This record gives sequence, C-alpha cells and structure tokens, in this order.
Amino acid sequence: MTDDSELTQPEGEHEGHGSESEGSAAATRSRRLEERLQRRRRRRRRLRVAGIAVACVIGLVGAGVAVAGYRLNGNITRVDIGTGSTARPENSGGPAGPLNILVVGSDTRQGLGTTEYGTDTVEGGAHSDTNLVVHISADRRSAFVVSIPRDSMTMAPKDCEDPASTVENGEMRQWNYNFNKGGPACTVKTLEGLTGVYVDHVVVVDFSGFQKMVDALGGVEVCLPQPLEDSDAHVTLPAGRQKVDGKEALGYVRARKSLGDGSDLGRIERQQAFMSSMAQEATKSSLLLRPDRLYSFLDAATESMTADEDLSLGVLREIASSLRGFGIDNLSFVTVPTEPYPADSNRVQWQEKPAAELWDAVRDDTELPGAKKKTTPATPLTVTPDKISVSVVNDTSAEGLATQESTALGVQGFGATVAGTGPTGRVTGVQVRYAPGEKEAARTVAAAYPGAKLVEDDSATDAVVLVLGMGAPTAREVEGRTGTKDIPAPTVSAPPAPGKITARTATEDICG
Repeated sequence: MTDDSELTQPEGEHEGHGSESEGSAAATRSRRLEERLQRRRRRRRRLRVAGIAVACVIGLVGAGVAVAGYRLNGNITRVDIGTGSTARPENSGGPAGPLNILVVGSDTRQGLGTTEYGTDTVEGGAHSDTNLVVHISADRRSAFVVSIPRDSMTMAPKDCEDPASTVENGEMRQWNYNFNKGGPACTVKTLEGLTGVYVDHVVVVDFSGFQKMVDALGGVEVCLPQPLEDSDAHVTLPAGRQKVDGKEALGYVRARKSLGDGSDLGRIERQQAFMSSMAQEATKSSLLLRPDRLYSFLDAATESMTADEDLSLGVLREIASSLRGFGIDNLSFVTVPTEPYPADSNRVQWQEKPAAELWDAVRDDTELPGAKKKTTPATPLTVTPDKISVSVVNDTSAEGLATQESTALGVQGFGATVAGTGPTGRVTGVQVRYAPGEKEAARTVAAAYPGAKLVEDDSATDAVVLVLGMGAPTAREVEGRTGTKDIPAPTVSAPPAPGKITARTATEDICG
C-alpha cells in the first residue's frame, strides 16, 4: 500500500510563492490530496472491519461445530454396560483391533407423538425388538451384521446385577427378555457369557429414533411381494418397489403375522433387506458430503439413543474415519442359525455347530461363514432360454414353490413345466440335472439360480431338470432372456437349509 508521505506536495510548490493563479492551483491540489488521504483512511477502516467480520464468521462456524457436537453428545443417554459383569471376555485389540457393536431396537413408544401405539411400552416394560451385532474387521475392509432372533431361547443369568450370577449357573430365557430384566448391560452379559465375544460398544434406538432417521434420509425403498395391511404394526402398503417414510418404515420392519410365514425369522429377513436399502440410500444421496443432511440424520439418530459411556461423538468420528473408503459391497448380513425349540414350537434355539462357527468368526475376526465369494466373470451362455425345456421339481415342504419358479422361468422364455415328483427332502439349495449332451442348456437354467450345482444324469428322461431344495433362492434374470414380462414378485420361499449360514450383501437388490 502507498505510504502517506508520497502524497505530499511536489518540491518547489509552497504557499506564498508565485502568482495568484499558482496559489489557487496549489490550494486545489492540496484539497485533492486531502480527499485522497481520507478515501484511503476509509478504505483501511473498511478492510479492518471486513477482517473482523471474517474472523467473526470463522469463529461462529467453529462455535457452531462445537455447539453441534455438544448437542449431539447431549442427545445421548449414557449407560454402564459392564454392570454386573466382573469377568468379561478379553478385548481383542481395542480401538486398533476389530470392533463389535451391539445395536438394540427397543420397543418403547416414547416420543412418537401419537396414541395409536397405546402406552409408551409394551406390558411389563421395554423389550429388545431387534438385536444386531455389528462386527467391523481390524483391517476395516469388511463388516457383517449378525441378527439374533428375539424369540431365541438361551441360557441367561438369573440376576444380571449379581456378578456371581452367570450364564453357566443361570436359567433358560427368551432373548428379548434380557433387555427387559436388566437393560443393555444384561443383554451384553448374556451375549458375552454365551459366545465369548467382547462387546466394545452398545447403541439402543427406540421406535421414535428409527422413524426420524428414515425421515432424515428422505425415505427408504422397500419391496413388497404382496400388499401389506397389518393392524398390529399400523401400516398399509401396496405391493411392489416403493419409497416409504419413517412411520411406514417402522410398520414395515415390525410387521410379522401379515407377511410370509408370520415368524420372527421372516421379519429378520425383511429387516436385513431394509438395512441394505438404508445403506444404499445413504450412499446414493452422498449423505457424508452434505453437512446439513448429515447433521439432520445424526441429530435424529442420537435424539432417542442410549449408548455406553465410552461411545462419544469423538469415538464415533474415529470409527467413521477408519472406515474411509469402505464400500457397502463389503457389508453383509447374517442370522444366527436356529432350529425349533422342543419345549415350545413358537420359539427357537440356536443350532449348536453353525452358531458356534458364526460366533467364532466374530470373536476371532475371521471370514464370515456363508459369505458370498467374489467370483470371476462367468463363461458366456451359449443357449438361449427359448431353446430349453426344463422340468421343475419341488423337493421341499413349501407348497407352490415349483409353480412359482416355473412361472418365473416361463416369462423369460423357458419352456418350464412342474414335475409330479414328490419331495424327498434330500436336496439342499438348487440342483440342475441334465442328460448327456445338455450341459450348455443346463448352464443357462443354473444362471437363474446363483450357486446352483450342475449334475450330469445318465438316466435322465428329461433334457434338464431343476430341483429346488431347502435354502433354494428364487429365480433371477438370465442373460439373453427372450420373454418380455417382468418376473413376478415371489410369495413362496424354500425352508432354510439346516445348519447352513446364509449371508446377503448390502448391495443386493432389495427385490431379489
């Protein structure tokens, strides 16, 4: 900036010398110089004021972030998850190791602002409506979510607050009653005692929080094979793919008796599909790149949240930072394998061997049993569906399965018929049997059922036979299909394969 001394009168031009006109000219120059000085002083004042204003804005933004963090932290109710547990499993690595976060969906109705759900909680107090163990690998390259059926009958401490009361000397109890008897700490004590898995953190979200999170995302897509009308869950939705708001989403994930076989296991499948859809929505909407939407989502998530004392906003930020670059194609969902509970057909118990393998994977931070392997591109198909006749056999107790799959193949151009063969119950998954010389046709049929096994059968009377066993998936689109109609939404599912852990990834089509 020019120094004020440069604006003084030129040498030789002084007052009292020269003619009158020279004096007048000097006065004019002096006035102009003074005006220029004043303008520079005003500009300097404006620059100082502007600088102060910028500093204030920066200060306010910084204060805003601090206030936002303070508010989000203040939203969370804190709980000691170690209450009653003096001998917890070893923490495998701390912040730098794998992470296990227990997420509980509580059935309390507080904060819904409506009376349609009745009292604030179900009779007897809140229960854990949803139970998830989120396992994040130490290398932060993969994660999976384990759903624990709420109707599971397991051993549990009689008195969760008593350190001497353990799973080993406890009682048989339905899983969601652990939360009712002793809150998150009791659920943690029971889980750790049964599995040896160390729980790093706990998050409890109630109905209100879930509803607000969905609304903060702008809604989430669901896919219904049939219309849904459930008076208990307070929801009515048409069939098909659609975006639902928070209230509708809450009804969808809670619906039970009005969809499928009415079991809690069927509801878990829908909840896992919904969580996949939420992950897809958050990715699609670039939630992390929109501070306004991210804050709205976090505010909704924390407003009705209970968490352990160590799960601060700073810890959450560290976890999020460690997952930078993590893709949802590395996120899988799995359910603890169960079987009917002998004393009560309306309850289930964990299948000993596969459940133990699953919890071993969590505890030891190894690959998830049943996780879908990434495969190399398949060899191109050489026979189109319109050139193939296939006989469909239902080897399960699920009535209507063969008819459903025959229709799903037929709309793609296959000549599909239902075989009259009765079920044997010996087949698991899908088998595609083919007569000698029909392997290429069989490959096209198998393409509709990922994971199907090809079996050459010298005694086959039909060129290709599709056998649907326990755990069989429903038909997918086949490359080169000739039919033009959409595959009808499935309404029948094969019974789960005994002792098999089946995982789905977060990127799978929610209508698949």
